[in-house]
Amino acid sequence: MSDLLRFTDWTRPVPPADREVVTLLPDDDEGHPPVLFVPGMGHGAWAFAEQWLGHTAGRGYPAHALTPRSGGDLRSQVHDVIQVAASLPRQTVLVGHGVGALVVARALGRYPARAAVLVSPVLDGWAALGAALRVNPAGAVPALFGGRLRLNARQLFSPEMPADRAQEYLARIDARPRRRDLIARTPPPRPVGRPPTLVVGSPDDRVVRRKALDRAAAEYGGAPLLFPGMGHYLMLEDGWTEPIDAILDWLGKQLS
Repeated sequence: MSDLLRFTDWTRPVPPADREVVTLLPDDDEGHPPVLFVPGMGHGAWAFAEQWLGHTAGRGYPAHALTPRSGGDLRSQVHDVIQVAASLPRQTVLVGHGVGALVVARALGRYPARAAVLVSPVLDGWAALGAALRVNPAGAVPALFGGRLRLNARQLFSPEMPADRAQEYLARIDARPRRRDLIARTPPPRPVGRPPTLVVGSPDDRVVRRKALDRAAAEYGGAPLLFPGMGHYLMLEDGWTEPIDAILDWLGKQLS
């Protein structure tokens, strides 16, 4: 059975759930495709609504950010992304961060996206957990047994991030990885329609190492777009405008 229609979708359908989607529309409809932002594990739409959502709408793109369903596994999150994207009036651009990039990579096997962007992509859960164990073992060990992954500012942000703001963001993260999703090593499927796909990250990211960025970009036939000096959360750092402007500039070239 094809990737577009899977046997498990018939035998074990994803249960319905309310989907929280935050939307900001541009003042003028210039015909640009909508952009759907997908946050990482334990995050909500707020991670993009802080800065990138409004900036994207300000540059003429209908901007949407999805909050993953509470307690949902990887399959249900992929299902939700596909359903939201399919409900939008135009072929959608998918942008995923962290584990949200893995969700997007899997959704691309079933939804013909206009384009895709994988930001600081966590495509290998074991590798990301290994990095967390090296930097913050006390916070990472509980995740091996189904507990909460307790992250710290050193893992996620650059040294320039103000401590009070870093703690405010950390308090909003509730990451509880499912073990079967964590150990899954199945590579993402081949994207439907071969949409242009950009990998974005930082060589100073303590969650996703430079080699992982290179491997991810190579899978999609390119090289990563890098922002030195930034942490894992490109969209929350003080220099957040640089990566989102670069993403939208790239997108504009793909659409021209």
